[in-house]
Amino acid sequence: MNLPYRPRRLRTNAIVRNMVAETRLSANMLVYPCFVCKGSGIQHPIQAMPGVYHFSPDELVRHAEQWLKLGINKLLIFGTGDAKSDMALSSHDHNSSVPTALRRLKAEFANDLYLMTDVCVCAYTTHGHCGVLAGSLVLNDESVDILSQMALTHAEAGADMVAPSDMMDGRIGYIRNTLDENGFSNIAIMSYAVKYASAYYGPFREAADSSPQSGDRKGYQMDFRNARESLREALLDEQEGADILMVKPALAYLDIIHQLKQQTNLPVACYNVSGEYSMVKAAAQAKLVDEPRIVMENMTAFARAGADIIITYHAKDILQNGWL
Repeated sequence: MNLPYRPRRLRTNAIVRNMVAETRLSANMLVYPCFVCKGSGIQHPIQAMPGVYHFSPDELVRHAEQWLKLGINKLLIFGTGDAKSDMALSSHDHNSSVPTALRRLKAEFANDLYLMTDVCVCAYTTHGHCGVLAGSLVLNDESVDILSQMALTHAEAGADMVAPSDMMDGRIGYIRNTLDENGFSNIAIMSYAVKYASAYYGPFREAADSSPQSGDRKGYQMDFRNARESLREALLDEQEGADILMVKPALAYLDIIHQLKQQTNLPVACYNVSGEYSMVKAAAQAKLVDEPRIVMENMTAFARAGADIIITYHAKDILQNGWL
C-alpha cells in the first residue's frame, strides 16, 4: 500500500507512545479527600467506600505522615460527627472536628502539607440541607452568612484554601470579603462552581451523615440537563473572586469540564466523587474490570477534558501502587 502517512508508526512501542502522549498526569494534580471526626484513636472504615475511613485528628496526623511519603501533599478535609442543629452552630465552632484537625496538622507538618477544607453545613444541620431552612425553603443569604463564618473559622485554624460546596448564590464574594476583612487575603478559594444534583453522591451520604431528612437538593444544586448554566455559574464565581473553579461530579460531566476550560483562565478542578469511586471498587472486587487500568483511564479522561486538578479517593492507591 502506498500510504503517505501511517499513524501506527507512533504507536510502535511504549517509549514512542509516551513521547508523543498528548495528555500527561502527575502526582501534583491529585488532591486526596479525607473525613475527620471528633475523638482519638479512631480509624473507622466507611462501608460504602472501600479503603476510605473516618479518622480522629490524631489518626489523621499519623496517616498524613504516611501519605506525604507517597507524594500526597494536598488534602481536602470534611468534618463528620459534630453536633447537629437547625442553624449548623458546630460548623463554625473552633473546637469542632475540622479546626481541631487543622491545628494539629499544621503543628506537625507546617507548609509541607497543603490543607483544603470543604465549606458546607449539610453535615452539621439536623435536616441535612446545605443551608438554613424556612419550612421547605433553603434561605440563601442567611446560609451564606453561616458559610462565611465557617470559612473564617477554618482559616483561623490553619486552612490554606477553603472550598465552598453549598451552591448558594453570592457565597464566593461574601466569603472573599469576610476573609479579606479579617486579615486572610492570602487564603485561596476553590469554588464548587458547577455542582450538579447528582445520584453519584450516594456513598458520600454514609461518609458524611448528610442525607436530607426531607426533600432534595435540586433547589440549589444544578440540574444535570443544563450545560450553558454551568458556565454562567462558574463565571459568576470567577467574578466574585474564586481562585479555582471545580466541576462535580467528574466522570459524567467531561463535556462540562472541557467547556469550562475554554471559558476561563483560572485552574479547573474536578471531583471524582464517591459514587464513581465505589462503582470502580465494586466492579474490581467482582473481577469485572482491571482496577489499575480503569482508574488511570478515568484520571486521563479528566485531564484530557481539561482538568488541572483531580480530587479523587483513588489518590492513595495510585501513588502507593505505582499506577501513575
